[in-house]
Order: sequence, then structure tokens, then C-alpha cells
Amino acid sequence: METERVIDGGVTLAIIIRGKDWEPGLNFVSSEADYQQVGIWGYDKGKVLNPHIHLVAPRESLHTQEVVFIKNGSIRANIYNTNKKFLKSVELEQGDTIILLNGGHGYEILEDNTSVLEVKNGPYVGPEKDREII
Repeated sequence: METERVIDGGVTLAIIIRGKDWEPGLNFVSSEADYQQVGIWGYDKGKVLNPHIHLVAPRESLHTQEVVFIKNGSIRANIYNTNKKFLKSVELEQGDTIILLNGGHGYEILEDNTSVLEVKNGPYVGPEKDREII
């Protein structure tokens, strides 16, 4: 598994996970302080993960963060720093994941029939309060 961090001024803007070959075990690519906790599972048949319930623990989320997984096709993710300045473009293909932690972003679909799974923290407060077009 190959990971790449996009960092600007000491701030992690994105983490990119490439490919389908993930390391064995449980490996988190986000830090404990990130609003999105992203871990990768790599287990063989028969592995049992103990049943559990998550306890109520107060958390404060100051802004929305996204995780985008490319199921089919490809996209271009344009990454902006926290000052809304364009930083770089990254092409993502089937099996790739990008975790967008800070700054801004935009997407371009590069292939027909592209399928993407997006996960972000909530609750959703609506487009007027959640985002600003750059």
C-alpha cells in the first residue's frame, strides 16, 4: 500500500491511499486528532473482530472532512490550501482513496461510469453553512 500526504505550511490537507494491496492487520492512516478516523483492514479468513458498541463521548467538529473511495473509473482531485490557493491535482483510479482533512478541494470525473463512495462527518447543516465556493 502506498500513501501520500499533501502538506502545506505544516497542515495536512489530504492523505492519498493508492492501490488495492493493503498491509496486513489494522492500520490507521489518519492521526488520532483528525475529525475523520480512517483505518485499513487487512485480515485473512477466520479473523474475528470482537463485537462492540461505541460509547457516548462528546466531540467537537469544527469543519467538514471527506473520505472519497474510487470504486470504478477515475477522477482528478484538485487540492487547495487553507487560504483557498490551488496547490496540486491528483489523479485517482479504481481502488484509490483520498482523505481530505483541511483546505479546499474540487473534482473532475475522468471516465464514463465512474463510481465514488463519499463519507463525511455530520450532521449536515446545508450548503449555505457548510461550504464556500472558491
